[in-house]
Amino acid sequence: MDSQQLVHVFDLGLADYAETWDLQEKILAETIRLKLENRDRTPEDQHPPRHLLLFCEHPHVYTLGKSGQEEHLLADGKQLSEIGATYHKINRGGDITYHGPGQLVGYPIFDLDHFFNDIHQYLRLLEEAIIRTCADYGIVAGRIEGLTGVWLDVPNPERARKICAFGVRCSRWVTMHGFAFNVNSDLSYFNRIVPCGISDKGVTSLQQELGYTLDLAEVTQRVLGHLAAVFPFRAQLISPELLDSYVQT
Repeated sequence: MDSQQLVHVFDLGLADYAETWDLQEKILAETIRLKLENRDRTPEDQHPPRHLLLFCEHPHVYTLGKSGQEEHLLADGKQLSEIGATYHKINRGGDITYHGPGQLVGYPIFDLDHFFNDIHQYLRLLEEAIIRTCADYGIVAGRIEGLTGVWLDVPNPERARKICAFGVRCSRWVTMHGFAFNVNSDLSYFNRIVPCGISDKGVTSLQQELGYTLDLAEVTQRVLGHLAAVFPFRAQLISPELLDSYVQT
């Protein structure tokens, strides 16, 4: 693993889901294009590795992964309209989940050829960064065998509840999609789905556990710091206005 990998970090703020998904697809395609182009170049003429990390919040939206079941959405179109939510079938792994204001969403677009070629290790490191962030706030979080995600009260199956969901896609070892960390989320929106297709576990948030509203920017910085430590990488914050330069036009 190369500890000198550079990751450009963009904070998109509140961003439309479909537009952000489209942006990820374009960045993924351009990253793969440059990667394949390097095959015909000498080492000294190759494009440098490109790794991006997008942070954002989304307006209320439900997304269904390619292995999910539509019946896990418990609301019809009229009900979705009444609560101001949209619905998208997407190309990540996993089942159905919710995104909304107050939730920190992270989309790493990493070329894993420059880290390691193991998608399971990749997911475990994403989980580890969230586990360490929870610990920063005095919350003990962990994993449940056989279930992707970060959970609280792991030793007690009846009380176990998810605080962060994960769903990724990987093409030619370049990743997209990522994680959804419930910070100040309105948890009532989870009542409209079977979260991640798991009917016997609840969901929670940092706000729910701590009893106060958190500064999302502070939480974002903590998550970024832990991601940079566990992979590891060097993070460089970039203005969102410069994102166009990462997408072929």
